[in-house]
Amino acid sequence: MTQSHSLVQESMQAFLKAHPKLKYNFFGGKGGVGKTVLAGAAAVSFAQQGKRTLLASTNPVHSLSGLLDQNVFGQVVPVTGVPNFFAYEIDTKDTIEKSKKEIKEKVSWFLKFAEIRTQADAFVESATMNPAFEESAMFENMIDIMFKDEYDVYVFDTAPTANARRLLGMSSVYSLWVGKMMKSREEAQGLRQILSYSKKKEEKDPLMDYLLSFQQRMANAKVLHTDKEKTAFFFVTLPEALPIAVITRFIAWFKEFGIPVGGVVVNMLIDKLQVKPESPEFVRNRVSMQDNYMKQIETDFAGMVRAVLPLFETEIRGVEMLKRTAEALYGGA
Repeated sequence: MTQSHSLVQESMQAFLKAHPKLKYNFFGGKGGVGKTVLAGAAAVSFAQQGKRTLLASTNPVHSLSGLLDQNVFGQVVPVTGVPNFFAYEIDTKDTIEKSKKEIKEKVSWFLKFAEIRTQADAFVESATMNPAFEESAMFENMIDIMFKDEYDVYVFDTAPTANARRLLGMSSVYSLWVGKMMKSREEAQGLRQILSYSKKKEEKDPLMDYLLSFQQRMANAKVLHTDKEKTAFFFVTLPEALPIAVITRFIAWFKEFGIPVGGVVVNMLIDKLQVKPESPEFVRNRVSMQDNYMKQIETDFAGMVRAVLPLFETEIRGVEMLKRTAEALYGGA
């Protein structure tokens, strides 16, 4: 039902052969389509090939620990039963608190430099109350993991696609924002020098140093996220209306940002060979519905479907079920 399916023109296995340097794998889609499971299966497959692999969750609603049947929250943990396989659920709360601390230090530092006599706390609270702050903190954590470059392969279980598109688009958004900040800073510094009665050399500007450093960091992140040889984002869908609509919209958005789209994985397709005329009407109706949406998938994602996975007879939990899913996803390790 996977690579042999008529919708699959280039399988996941063939895609990997065509992209031997692939290092950063992202799995995303609408909530509830099986992103975490498929990210886990991908990580298992890479690890079974002898590649030191990290499976990391950037989804604030984590489920890796439940999937793997072991606690991987807040730190990198070797996964029992698969050599070379490590997993990590990013501690969102800890990430946000660290980001707040860093922002407070930078704001305090700038206020002192600008000779503004006020406390940084009010500025920090204002900045961190923004709903996008959590995503920004997660993005920072994600690129930290990537920059450390400690593993052969990274597999990211992302947040639902609406969040993931902002998360991965932040390198571009940040670059634009920093550019404007630097221009404003240069204009302010120039005006300050013109109006200053003192002709002594201007002190080193800590804010500009930070902006320059941040600009370089975002440029490096953008290079990684848009590298067609090393990076691919795989969209997971069910043969249903809403998941299809969601990824249709965001595939175009990801392409606009230059993030390489690896393809589409169709999940939880009912095996029609197991459905008989005497099967419950509910099951027969679901099969009919899925048939219609598979025709839409064939049209909307022509040439992009990398695998079609079955609806298994049991929940996917634990390493053994992930190995089974990996075989369905890649046709074996």
